[in-house]
Amino acid sequence: MLSTPTHAASVADVIAAANRIILGKDGQVRLALACLLARGHLLIEDLPGVGKTTLAQTLARLLGLQFSRIQFTSDMLPADVIGVSIYDRERNAFRFLPGAIFSQVLLADEINRATPKTQSALLEAMEERQVTVEGETRPLPEPFFVIATQNPSTQIGTFPLPESQLDRFLLRVELGYPDRAAERELLESGGRRDVLPALTARLAPEQIVPLQQAVDQIHVSPALFDYVQALVETTRTRPRFIHGLSPRAALALLAVARAWAFLASRKMVMPEDVQAVLPSVACHRLQLADGNGHARPEDIASLIRSVPVM
Repeated sequence: MLSTPTHAASVADVIAAANRIILGKDGQVRLALACLLARGHLLIEDLPGVGKTTLAQTLARLLGLQFSRIQFTSDMLPADVIGVSIYDRERNAFRFLPGAIFSQVLLADEINRATPKTQSALLEAMEERQVTVEGETRPLPEPFFVIATQNPSTQIGTFPLPESQLDRFLLRVELGYPDRAAERELLESGGRRDVLPALTARLAPEQIVPLQQAVDQIHVSPALFDYVQALVETTRTRPRFIHGLSPRAALALLAVARAWAFLASRKMVMPEDVQAVLPSVACHRLQLADGNGHARPEDIASLIRSVPVM
């Protein structure tokens, strides 16, 4: 099911409208949208105040999706995320009160301020798009998109995300400071958050799943499969990394590369699509052997230079 010209124009309209809110961050906006189209979840790691929450709210409004936000804190419990059953005296039975996770776009704000026990409440939801409460499995809405923000681990009051949790995020991006021109426009306009309530949806929720299906059909040639395998295998042999990329990471790379090609209105994946998304797919999945945390973009740039295009 390939997208229609109308759908393609609507996607381009979403990007253009988001860029009017998130100034000077076209690459990050496209990565966030590609993450959704690839049926993944997004982790945004950066300092407070650079627009992480605004990006999540902007995407939800432009896509017409139901949005909820959880502000993670150290005293939060898993039930605060998933929901809880309470006893209903009138019915003489327990009634389930769904938590904020039962929404199409969930903003998990400052996720690493919560304890590992609470963080783990998202694992089943992100992987299987369902939650199990008191033995009963409950499906989540479709589409289901988690955008989590994370403060730098050097800040006080943070709990590092375990590798199993990090791997559930298809992409990790950093917004960074705006460039001088974008920051000047931001200063002169007094910020962008006041504009959010006036945003209108450029796509309807029922259009998202057909777009995701169209992304699945973007062609990948045998040579491109060879190139992805070569990149992944190189991470497994480089002493720079403790462990290489897993087969699940390789599948994630292909899924996002398809979405990136789709956003460029191409019907097949090119090597440059893989190269464009590889840092956001790989950095949070590769730990450095020298003990200095996870891989950095320059490590991935070196990897790309060392692997010839097939």
